[in-house]
Amino acid sequence: MVSASLDMLEESLVKKLEIMSKIREENARQKEILSDLDNVEISAFDNTLDVKGELIDQLNAIDDGFQTMFDKVKDEVGENKDKYAEQIKRIQKLIHSITDASVSIEAEERRNKSLAEKYFNGERERFANGKRSAAAAFNYYQTMSKSKDIPPQFMDKKN
Repeated sequence: MVSASLDMLEESLVKKLEIMSKIREENARQKEILSDLDNVEISAFDNTLDVKGELIDQLNAIDDGFQTMFDKVKDEVGENKDKYAEQIKRIQKLIHSITDASVSIEAEERRNKSLAEKYFNGERERFANGKRSAAAAFNYYQTMSKSKDIPPQFMDKKN
């Protein structure tokens, strides 16, 4: 029973590593999309966010299942460490790999966040410039339309 549970824990960690690898692929796509700030495809960027959201949901489900299973076998494994030493070592190695992947993903996320902020700040600035140009054009139009009704200035008004 405990050995089978440890095998399931190990499988869940392997699955978690696979999902983290997919997240890293999506981070690489985001970096590629955001690398040319003048030609960013927003739909592709949104798609990577959607995919990553689904992958994160899967990670959370795996974590919940892992914790539930671990709580069931924790006492038995703690009392018989020698009996399950090989499985424990494999699980520890997987946890170490997951920690390394997690640190790497966090660094990629920070880099992509910085790229996204640069893009959105640039877009905000372009939008503000367009808004100012439109306001200036509108003011010019209003000024010019009012100037049509200027009465002649050099006309003698004597009767």
